[in-house]
Amino acid sequence: MFTGLVREVGRVSSFDDGRLVVEAATTAELGDSVAVDGVCLTVVETGGGALAFDVVAETLSRVKAFGERVNLEPALRAGDPLGGHYVQGHVDGVGTVASVIEEKEGARLRIEPPADVLRYLVEKGSVAVNGVSLTVAAVDETGFEVALIPHTLEVTTLSCLERGDSVNLEVDVLAKYVERLLPPTRR
Repeated sequence: MFTGLVREVGRVSSFDDGRLVVEAATTAELGDSVAVDGVCLTVVETGGGALAFDVVAETLSRVKAFGERVNLEPALRAGDPLGGHYVQGHVDGVGTVASVIEEKEGARLRIEPPADVLRYLVEKGSVAVNGVSLTVAAVDETGFEVALIPHTLEVTTLSCLERGDSVNLEVDVLAKYVERLLPPTRR
């Protein structure tokens, strides 16, 4: 479980035969979970200022390609502060950046997600974009918008996004549970 509060931006040093190696100051033990651009991965090797993960075909079929720089967040531990929102690291879909508009010192980002992801988004609800916990500022029939504050732009990879880029999306898990609990006639 994660909060969507990125702790570090790491640099991908290699990705060969399913082995992803990320240079990072984040400390982790073998078997620990780390969200990498919002994807929950298990640490399989550490050392030399790097973390290694095995990424299987199932994961690759559901997420965007890993870029040169990735958002990193170690798993939440008992007693850690709960900022952001509950994030599982289970990507629900890949969206496309439709626009990036500068607003004073921040930015407004419009994303077009798959329809099966869009249905869970509500204004003022939560969404994770590349593992970053954000509040939905607006939503319509084709997409949603988030407002990015200067701090978020400074400490995540979201400042590098451009129109046409792909992003990993995870909706609030509570919305999925509510839908599941409703009788089929109410869905």
